[in-house]
Order: sequence, then C-alpha cells, then structure tokens
Amino acid sequence: MSQDEAAAGAAAPGNEAGQDSEQKKPEEAAESQEQQRQEAWAARRALIAHGPSFVQPLARSATQIARDQFGVSGGIVQGNVNIFGGRLRHPDHLSGEIPRARIEKLSEVFCRCPSFDDALDRLRTDKVVILSGGRATGRGSAALMLLSLLGVDRMRSLDPPDSVSALPGQLEGAAGYLLRDLTISRSHPLREPHLLGLRERLEHTGGHLVITVEPSAALDDIPYIRWEPPPAEDMLRSHVARHGGEAAWAGLSDLAPVKEFLTRAQQPSGIAEFAQQLITFHHGEIDEEKLTALGEAAVEAQVSRMLTDDQRTLRDKAFLVSLAVFDKAPYAVAAELGDGLYVRLQKTADPRQSPTIPVFDGSREARLRFAGAKGYVDTEITEWGTLIGQYFAAFREERTASALLHEVWNRHPSARPALAEWIRELAEDGRPLVRTRAASATAQLADADLSSAMAHLIEPWADDDYFGSWLTAANALTMAQLLSVPHIFQILHDWCTGENESRRWTAIRTYGLLGPVHHEQALKALLEAIRRPAQDDYDQDGDEDADAEEEALQFADALEVLLLAVREPVLSELAERLDDRALRTHALLAFLQACKQSKEDDSDRPYVLDWYAQATAADDTTTTRHLVSFWKALLADRAQNASALGVLRRWVLKANDDPESESALASLLPAVATTPTNHRRVSHLLRSVRDSGRAPSPVADRLLKRLPPD
Repeated sequence: MSQDEAAAGAAAPGNEAGQDSEQKKPEEAAESQEQQRQEAWAARRALIAHGPSFVQPLARSATQIARDQFGVSGGIVQGNVNIFGGRLRHPDHLSGEIPRARIEKLSEVFCRCPSFDDALDRLRTDKVVILSGGRATGRGSAALMLLSLLGVDRMRSLDPPDSVSALPGQLEGAAGYLLRDLTISRSHPLREPHLLGLRERLEHTGGHLVITVEPSAALDDIPYIRWEPPPAEDMLRSHVARHGGEAAWAGLSDLAPVKEFLTRAQQPSGIAEFAQQLITFHHGEIDEEKLTALGEAAVEAQVSRMLTDDQRTLRDKAFLVSLAVFDKAPYAVAAELGDGLYVRLQKTADPRQSPTIPVFDGSREARLRFAGAKGYVDTEITEWGTLIGQYFAAFREERTASALLHEVWNRHPSARPALAEWIRELAEDGRPLVRTRAASATAQLADADLSSAMAHLIEPWADDDYFGSWLTAANALTMAQLLSVPHIFQILHDWCTGENESRRWTAIRTYGLLGPVHHEQALKALLEAIRRPAQDDYDQDGDEDADAEEEALQFADALEVLLLAVREPVLSELAERLDDRALRTHALLAFLQACKQSKEDDSDRPYVLDWYAQATAADDTTTTRHLVSFWKALLADRAQNASALGVLRRWVLKANDDPESESALASLLPAVATTPTNHRRVSHLLRSVRDSGRAPSPVADRLLKRLPPD
C-alpha cells in the first residue's frame, strides 16, 4: 500500500448496523440523522482508502489529471482435456489404461524442474512417491511424465478407493499407476503401514505408483515431494517451440501481448490455448490486436471454469465471489463474509438443507490457490490508525475480480437475489472497508447490467431514510462513473434537479466526489441545482427551515469536497460568484468547512492555510486574492463570522508549533483586515488568544504587530 493511500485514513463510521425498521418521529429522525452524518471530506478519504484501485483518480486534483506469469504454476494441456489435477469424469480417464499417444504428446512439451527431478529420484528407489500441489499446478502431468521417464510402457489411472487399505489390491496388471487427488484427512489418514504395504506390493509386481494430493492433505510424517512447477515462460516456450520451432519462439517472445500474458496468472488450459494463438499469429492468420483480445478472453474463460467446477463446493465458490469484492483486502474479512454469502446461496439452492460451515476446516493457502490468488502481508487502514502486518489476499490476475462479478451477475442470475441481499448487508456493516466495498461491488454490477443494479441496490439505498444508505448509493454511482458506465451523469442530473430529497442528496454528494475527474460538469450541475426554483409544497409541520438547512449542508458538503480536491478552478468559479445571493450562502459554508480540514501528514497543517502559503510562494496572485476574498466575506457574514473567527483562532494556536503556518498567517491576516470592522475583529482575536498555559500567545503577539495601523 502506498503512503498516499495510507495517509488517506478512514473516517470514524457512524453506527450503521442494526437499524430500527420502525418509523421514527420527526424530531427523533432529525437527531438520528445528525448523529449518522459523516463529514464529506472524511467520507471521501474513506472511499479512497478502502475502495479498489480504480478509485485512485479521485485522490488526485483536476490539475494533476490534466497534466497528466503468466504466473501459474505450470502444467500441460493437450487438446480439450485438462489433466492438471482434479478427477476427470471421462470413461477413458477415470480408471483404466492411459493411452500411449497421450503420453507421447505430453512428452513433446513437458518441462522438467527441480521438484520433478527430486520426485523422479524418489520414485526410482521407493517405488511410490506422493506429489503435493494445488489444483491447476501441473501435478497430474508431472505424475504421468515421472512414470514415462522410468520407461514404463503401460500406465493405469486408478479410481481413489474408499479406504487406503484397499489400494494394494488394485496394483496388478500394469507397470505404472497414477492415483489423482487422493483424499487424505484426519478421518481418512495415510499412515506409514499403508505406505510400506504399497511399496511391498509394488516390489512384488515390479510397478511404480505416483499419488497426487492437495497441499492441505494430512500427511504428518509421511514423506512427500512438494510440487513446484517450472517457470511459466519455459512452459509457454515448450508449447510454441513444439509447433513452430525455437526460431518461432525467439520472434514471438518479445511481443507486448506475450509479455503481458506472462505477467498474469492463467490456468493451464489458458496456456495451451494462448500458445496455439501465438502459432496462428506466427503464420499471419491473426493480427496483434486479436492476439491481445484473446489473452483478455482467457480471464473470462478461467472465471467461468471456476464457478462451474463441480469438484468445488458452494462454500468454495461463495468465498471466490467474496474475494472478488474484497480483492486486496484482509483475507479474514473475505473469508468471514464469504460464509454469509454461502448461507444465502445455499438457501437458494436447497431451502430444506441447512448450510454447514466447518469452523476449522482447510487452510487459507489452499483456498487462495483455488481462487488463483496470493496472500501477502500489508498495512490495514482503520478509523483508529494503521495496523501493520495484516494478512491480505489478492487475485494474481488484476481483471479476475471484475470478471467474477460480471459472470455471477449476468450468467448466473439465480444467484442475484442472494448476492444483492448480501451486498445490502455489507452496506450496513460497522467497518468502513466493508461498506465501501459494498459500493464498489455494486458499481461493477452496474457495469455488467445497469438497470438491474439500480433496481436491486442503488435506488433502494437512495430512497432510504438513512444517511448511510444515501452515502453508499453516492459511492456506488461515483465508482460506476469511474468505470465509464453509460448514463450515470443523466441519472445524477435528474436526481439533482428533482423533487425526491434523498435522491437529490445522493446526486449532490456524487457530484462532489467526482470533482477531481469531472469538475466542470460537477460544478455546473451543482450550480444549476442551487438555482432551481424553491418548492411550494413543503411539509405543513413547520419543517421548512429544517429542510432548507439540510439542503444548504448538502450543497456545502459537495462544494467543500470540490474545493479541496480540485482547488483553483473551483475556487475561481465560486469566488467570482460571491455576489450571487443564491450561491453565496452555500459557497461560504463550504469554504468554512474546508478551512476546518487538516492535511493527513506529520505537519497536520490546515489545508486552506497551506494552500494560501503555496500560492504566496508561487506568486499566484489570483489564488491569494480569491482566498482573501472568501475570508473577508466570511468575517462580514452575520451567520458565519463567529465560526470563522473560531477557525482563525485554531490556526493561530497551530502556528505556535509550525513556523510555516505563522508565516502564512503573517501574510493572510493583514490582507483580510483591510476594513475597520475586520481590523477590529482580527486584532481583538489576536489579543485574546492564549496558549495551553493560559498565557498570551507569543505567535499572536507577533502577528498582531504585522497588522496595519487601525
């Protein structure tokens, strides 16, 4: 995680769990709403800190934007048959003699590696070897080649027995045996007497046996070989060289699509398919653009295989979907919440069967291997600070998360009700990370099918009477626009200028969040909404003032985020419109709220004061003039001058420990105090400031001397 992301921090969440479904009285609702409201800038930081990588453009200013392995682990595939582990439900391959032609084809492309050589040495001496490796790592192919290199002419594929004790009885009539995916657990153990019995039987028959197992198999003291496949590039080269020769590989290996392919995790079938396409490209039958597209399609094919793999349980697949939502997040969160999705999916699959969740079953490494993911240690952001040394999980292929959500939503619609219910529950979780990922998952579902995502999730959130739901809807729409989902701006415009209060708030907040990447469109829409005619049908319960106050806060929140994120373009637009009565109140409140925010670095310097200091150092007279204009307007505003003086007081106290803040104030305060009224206010403030020991502040005294004569 980058320092910028870590610095983004997370806002303290409101208590968003356990909502009372009963209707609250108006005064209770107003009080509850105020408690739930999260500061706009803090909510933006939370979105950036906890969202997926595609939200990072929000962390940059509009000015900055304007300037602005194949890593699987081995294996071989022949034709349409995947022999990388996992029982193949085909009469020829389930149990019986393995065709010799198949072995010969495999030998033409197989790559040896150190773990293979270790296994071969052990098989020669011990007659039996156990290969421990994950699915789709090439362990099945390696097993076949181990037997082949011993000169075994006849090989037989064995069906895993119900009991290991029955296995020796199957070892007759062939010189080589392959037993794939033997289940070894505490309840079905493989012990040393079993292994000795197998070895004795093989010595008698002159045969050899290779057993493949999952890494989670309970082997205890039983000797085994940890299967580590050869480098991905070597395997791809073997496939290509087999069909086109080494010269063909030399000419293809430097292609951009090949290099990109080798940086991604692929299942073995994808390797063989891509190799075939490389040969097709080599023969001039397709162009490089088509080759790139085929590499991208391999991700979708891999995702489809994982979701339809009948060798995997529904709980495994629920974890896979949960990891798609919590990609690059703590593993424990994805695993914990994945079980909640499993319960809902099981209810859809068979309401009569209660879901069973093994509390201490399996290992996280095995689950990550199935998902094509990796685990790593990183820093987690919480509302209390950062936690170092947390175990995270991420897909090896960047596009897997999005492809998974698209696949589930569009190609498995029976899962939609359970998935939507699960995401709605995530949005009510007490953890900012979980709530933000609920919104990001919804944005990706909107990218797959906008109308369904709106109906199932976004519109219900926007129509709720709960502030947190509005924020989730705003976050989802923000991220949907970042994904270039069509029609989002049309939805926002209709909601922002419409009569539905909660939808209007949602759109206003969304425009504020989108400011760094669409500031012109966002500001234009907000100004249009501010100038819209007032409603004539306010509630008759005396709520007109409350409604107006809430709306002013909504616009101020959005404009505050725009000011701090986009800076000069928005500052200039608003400063030049301070004479506009419809806009003035919202702009002043937004600027005041912005002045209360501090940088998330060691200096903790106020954003706006630091902004003024930078403009002064750069001799940016336009920016300094606009900032001073805002301060003058604040001090002259009856509703805001007391709060504005309070902010200045905090800035002066902050300058006690920050010479750069003092230097900025030494320039700003004289520029603000150019009228008799403002001079009296500022000078009185400086005379009354006391430090923590209740003594006159020496910084305030120095600043007072910098003011022009009264």
